[in-house]
Amino acid sequence: MQNIRVVFITVPMAEARDLARGIVDHRLAACVNVVPKVESFFWWENQVQQEQEALLVVKTTQLRLDKLIAYVRDEHPYDVPEIIAVPVAEGLPDYINWVMEEAGKA
Repeated sequence: MQNIRVVFITVPMAEARDLARGIVDHRLAACVNVVPKVESFFWWENQVQQEQEALLVVKTTQLRLDKLIAYVRDEHPYDVPEIIAVPVAEGLPDYINWVMEEAGKA
């Protein structure tokens, strides 16, 4: 299971579905969940910003991670998009196998 990654990406709500669909269409992930209406507070350009965003929860493999990051950087409207990947330690074996299979069909 050390090969599976869950990737968190915040994106403006208006662009979340297109980015999620592009990630899946390009086989960069097996699945992307779009969690709407995330309110984010963060430092940018020496001041606190507040944005209404969506959170993408992406299920992919370690082998696809670099290509996923490159795709998001190219397609994302932010100069520095939030892209955070964490390894999956445990999970339903059938689901893990499905992610490995679907994300591996590049």
